[in-house]
This record gives sequence, structure tokens and C-alpha cells, in this order.
Amino acid sequence: MHIQSIPMWVGSSNNYAYLVTDESSKDAVIVDPANPSEVAPVLQDAVDSGKVNLTAIINTHHHWDHAGGNDEILSQFKNLDLPVIGGKDCKSVSKTPQHEESFKIGHKISVKALHTPCHTQDSICWLMEDGEEKVVFTGDTLFIGGCGRFFEGTPAEMHTALNKTLAALPDDTKVYPGHEYTKQNVKFLTTVLQTEPVKTLQKFAENNQQTQGKFTIGDEKDPAVQKATGKTDPVDVMGKLREMKNNM
Repeated sequence: MHIQSIPMWVGSSNNYAYLVTDESSKDAVIVDPANPSEVAPVLQDAVDSGKVNLTAIINTHHHWDHAGGNDEILSQFKNLDLPVIGGKDCKSVSKTPQHEESFKIGHKISVKALHTPCHTQDSICWLMEDGEEKVVFTGDTLFIGGCGRFFEGTPAEMHTALNKTLAALPDDTKVYPGHEYTKQNVKFLTTVLQTEPVKTLQKFAENNQQTQGKFTIGDEKDPAVQKATGKTDPVDVMGKLREMKNNM
């Protein structure tokens, strides 16, 4: 599995699109190609050079800065007849897999849809596995050191998304989020935690502009954060942490 990160709107919303390729077959998908002016040239070069066989657009949720580029990408690559695989509200979606439904990219990459409603009700995280390699594309559900706002959901739903659905993945699963928000997240984390993992993350974020794929599901697990909220019920903890971050 080869993953090419495509930064978009750097300096403002700092989004990522991802070109994921099964190296054995060259079959590839593009995840969240929201800004075609930055993504399409990369795709065109990869397709024209024979490096990839582009087979689908995959979206993590319907927000314009994730799915808003679908129609333009479909138009520019109309000869490929690409399906749009994503949540039910994504632009021009043609397939919405059920929770834990799987499909393949090429010969080797297994993809599993993990429904994680909260940030939006159609949020889907995408677990991809190639042999021992495991990655998850989390959109705006999970960032490095943080999570998305609860625009369409509740603390209970985000608790389920993070502490049940994503936490159940193997600890060595690498996280590829929809935005580069790590520096901002660390600023909040250091006000509630002074653990060694937080200090390690802080140092990495200070010295690296990009953090996607460098940290894992296991890195995101730190029960000590509960103490900062003064709560014990997991749903109350989730709600309080989100409130604290919002008010920072």
C-alpha cells in the first residue's frame, strides 16, 4: 500500500486528500479530493504516467471541504466512470457501504467502512489493511491529539465513535486525519495533560509541519485525560473535554 498525502488550503484549513494505491495492481482511490485545483494535477500526472489506475473517490463525510470537489473530479476524469463511495449525504455519492462492510482496492488492500456519526451523521472512517500494514482515514472524527466538533451529534455518539469503534482497532493502526490540526490540539492537551506521550507529540509537532501517518490509534489512548474534566462517566468526560476545547 502506497499513500500519497496531498495537502490542500495550506495555511488556512490545512486539509488533506490521500491517494491510496495497491502497488501490485496499481489500482488506486482518492480520499476527500475537496480542492480540485490542488488535487487534479496530481491525479492527472499519476494516471497519465501509468503509475495508477484510478478506480474511485472515497469520502469521509459530506462537508464541502471533504466532498465538495467530487463533481469536478468526476468531470475531469469522466472517461474513468468513477464511483463515489461515502456517506449518504456526500456530493454525487453512488455507494454507501454498511457499517463494517468491506471491499478491495486492487489485489491486496482490504477496506472496511466504520460508521462514526457525530461530527456529521454520515461520517465514515475507512480502515485499510495490506498484510501487516494497517491505516485508518478518519476525516474529521479523529485528529492527531483531538477530535472533531459535534456538529450533528452528541457526546454519546463521539464516545462510541472514539472509545468503542476506533479504540477497538489494533493499537498499531496509523491515523490519517482530514486536517493538520496537531499543533492546535497540542496547545489544548498541554493544559490538561503533562504526560510523556503529550510531550513527545508536542516536540514532534513543533519540528514537523505534517503529522499524518506518524501516530497510531494506540498513541491516542490516554485515560489520564479524564482527571482534567472532574467527571467519571465516559460520556460526561467526552462532553466536558469538547466544551473545554471549544472554550479555549
